[in-house]
Amino acid sequence: MPYEAEELRFLATEEKGEVSALLMRPDGVEFLLVLGHGASANMRGGTAETIAERCFDAGIATLRYNFPYSEIGGGRNSNAVCQETIRAAVATAHGVADGARILVGGHSFSGRMSSMAAAEEPLEGIAGLAFFAFPLHPAGKPGTERAEHLADVTVPMLFLSGTRDGLGDVDLLRPVCEELGDRATLHLLQTADHGFKTLKRTRGTDEDVFVEMARVLSEWAGKLA
Repeated sequence: MPYEAEELRFLATEEKGEVSALLMRPDGVEFLLVLGHGASANMRGGTAETIAERCFDAGIATLRYNFPYSEIGGGRNSNAVCQETIRAAVATAHGVADGARILVGGHSFSGRMSSMAAAEEPLEGIAGLAFFAFPLHPAGKPGTERAEHLADVTVPMLFLSGTRDGLGDVDLLRPVCEELGDRATLHLLQTADHGFKTLKRTRGTDEDVFVEMARVLSEWAGKLA
């Protein structure tokens, strides 16, 4: 089916200027997800776009956005610039939410930037954070240092992580989530890697992995206080 997206712009930072955003909103939605992209992609990349489309099918609105570096090209912005951009995207989402509750997250890098921003200072008026393949550690370097800030996040968190994710060893991610207690929900995506490619023969379900993520997100969000 064709998906229509409203094109928006907002001020990322005073220094970096405006960036683009895409709003996709089904009728009568309860939740709007502020959705960031992976480190080497942009808001029109296949992963972010597919997540947005499957969320639309599940009745969740999305506001995809670019960081300044993905808007104009060049090297990745500092964490501070990326986090300020996320705060500006959240403020923009509140302006177009039309009563929907705000969720924030993204694929890989943008999910971690969102959690770091929320740990430093709560993101205004959000109901929860959703991580599509949280990058717990660099490839080939297992560790949990990147999760230390999660203890300072005060809203519920959903981790959607593949069992073959080379940046999110399940044996490390599971205890991280357990330590976070009721704030963290971990949903494992069978045979999915960091980019959500799956091994169909051994996956154990015919459900598309992006459909699964949108379904689980909708179910999780529906239980938020």
